[in-house]
Amino acid sequence: MYNNNMEKLHIPVLLSEVLAGLDPKPGESYLDLTAGFGGHARKVLDVTQQFKDSVLIDRDEFATEYLKREFPSGVQIMNTDFYSAVLQLLQCGKAFDLILADFGVSSPQLDQSERGFSYQADGPLDMRMDTRQKLTADDIVNHYSERELARILVTFGEEPVGRARMLAREIVHHRPIKSTKELSDIIISKSRYSKTHPAARVFQAIRIVVNGELEEIEKTLPLLPDLLKKDGRLGIITFHSLEDRLVKDYYKEAASYGEESKLKIINKKPIIAGKKELVINPRARSAKLRLAKRN
Repeated sequence: MYNNNMEKLHIPVLLSEVLAGLDPKPGESYLDLTAGFGGHARKVLDVTQQFKDSVLIDRDEFATEYLKREFPSGVQIMNTDFYSAVLQLLQCGKAFDLILADFGVSSPQLDQSERGFSYQADGPLDMRMDTRQKLTADDIVNHYSERELARILVTFGEEPVGRARMLAREIVHHRPIKSTKELSDIIISKSRYSKTHPAARVFQAIRIVVNGELEEIEKTLPLLPDLLKKDGRLGIITFHSLEDRLVKDYYKEAASYGEESKLKIINKKPIIAGKKELVINPRARSAKLRLAKRN
């Protein structure tokens, strides 16, 4: 499905900031919880040259197949969700100098209309990061109750309650909805002009539920310090306030126990993309990087 130009198609966000924050050194081990198509991993491993003790994780089988082709055979590649992978690595007694998690949807996922992530392309109502799972966007859009749809749009799309109820009613009224374009058009028809696409929050909400994204983050964060070596660095990139709030609150808690704290926060304010990056990669506009160090 994906070609050898993936590095050009997928531009890793905040790359220079990640490299500066993680500060990789030759020989250090690296864990990428959401390796995608290897944009960050490639640059980190170029510095560390530590392949046999590094692990790249992604639940997307297309991404992991690409990683297996493009990265040295010594790098361990795991095709599973990052919570399950973290549990496995802890059971094996693994620890790393560098850990990175980029919680965004990758550009190839958005650009491949058949994956169903994009509100700007016509594709099936899918949105599964792991195509082996059963739940799809179609199940939610065409079978969830109007009340449950409204709750999802408020909770995971941060839509105002009144608008969420109206959109849920419209979705139910137009069932069966067969494609992403059809869903997007319904939302556009009931929206006023805004700087962001009117369907963005709806698609975000459905995608989060399909993939259980916030639950996975919430379960994984407390486990990460135990995967870091002393003075190991942790970087987490988020793309919306729901994710960022979880990371911010966890960092604050983990760093709040004085000498007993597991983590030290490196940057109190999130690092965001500069103007030059936004020209090259507009999708970086909502990215926030938070860094911490293992005590």
